Amino acid sequence: MILRIGWAPVVALLAVQAAHAQPVSYEEALRAARQDQAILQAGELRVDGAREVADAAAELPDPRLRGGVMNFPFTGPAAFETGRQMPTQLSIGVEQDIPNLAKRHARSGIANTDIRRAQARLGIAERDIDVAVGTAWLALHFAQRRLDLARSALSELQGFVPVANSAVASGSARPAESLAVRREILAIEDAITAIETDRETAQARLARYISLAKPVANGVAPAAEVYQPELREALEGNPELLLSDVARERAEAEIRLARADKRPDFGVNVSYGRRNPDFGDVVSVMGSVTLPIFAGRRQNPRIAAAEAEASAVRLEREDQLRELTAQLETDLAIWRGALRQWQRAQEQLLPLARDRASLETASYAAGRADLIDVISAKSALAFFELEILEREEAAVSAAVTLQLTYGERP
Repeated sequence: MILRIGWAPVVALLAVQAAHAQPVSYEEALRAARQDQAILQAGELRVDGAREVADAAAELPDPRLRGGVMNFPFTGPAAFETGRQMPTQLSIGVEQDIPNLAKRHARSGIANTDIRRAQARLGIAERDIDVAVGTAWLALHFAQRRLDLARSALSELQGFVPVANSAVASGSARPAESLAVRREILAIEDAITAIETDRETAQARLARYISLAKPVANGVAPAAEVYQPELREALEGNPELLLSDVARERAEAEIRLARADKRPDFGVNVSYGRRNPDFGDVVSVMGSVTLPIFAGRRQNPRIAAAEAEASAVRLEREDQLRELTAQLETDLAIWRGALRQWQRAQEQLLPLARDRASLETASYAAGRADLIDVISAKSALAFFELEILEREEAAVSAAVTLQLTYGERP
């Protein structure tokens, strides 16, 4: 018995789905994904926090308040009597350390690298979100196109069911031919089920980043072309390399800070002493300076360590540039291969499949071919068109991934 499908429930289901459809274009999806992402908000907070710290990095240390009793006698005739001797006093004062200017500038430089590091990490998060959203939208777009194509092919094949039944009833076709029709229909239905799974998966991936429960890809997909020289030129601005550049800048600031330790720091102390009224109160002003006279055992080792770290960071940056360059060339090769396969299938193989279906149909009409030959050709054409859409998706997805990963942000 030929499989028959009632279309009323299907139409009702499609109407319900359409009522809840939330169309979004490629550009709209990218913009929406950047508006409300917790990871991006966290990155922005870290940038703001680093800016707050940088504003205070070059400031002087907090002053110290000192107080106590000076020259208090605890032996002799005046023991434990604060007013018997002139040096005895109650003292209170303020002391301020003044690091040398080179040290303060180096600390400010380190704090500024913290800002740029937070910005670079935010850029990496933005890039990753762009890639995830772009590829998810493409997966949804092409799943919808494949689904439309598969449903159209199913409808066309179901149109052969009455013809096959009539041919079998009249004896002009073998009963096995009706089974062949059913087999082709079931194959298309299996393909539809798989495509629906792909569509729902893509919807879930896209809904992870945009506030749409059931997004529907609207509009055309981006082009499958990329400008290769532009991607190579933009590689220096890759957020991964920017993060390495920040690490290098921080290492150089650490060198300046270590060298600044060889310069003296200063300090000032102002105090007021309360004494016996017979002797009068006193005010003291004192200055201090550090003496970095043991640089060979203290400052020089730290300078050498900072310089070694800076050299290591520069070498790591060079290695990362090589790695990114190799990855870019690999991704470009994958894109070129996918593009050529799609173009070859579309320009050369698809016309052959269509010609075969047309010729089998004409031969059947002329009585020189069986119905099963027509159905087989139609089914093969449908599956090949689905494969071409998959090849197109691979080419476009590779191009979009290249642009979002290595190019300037849209």
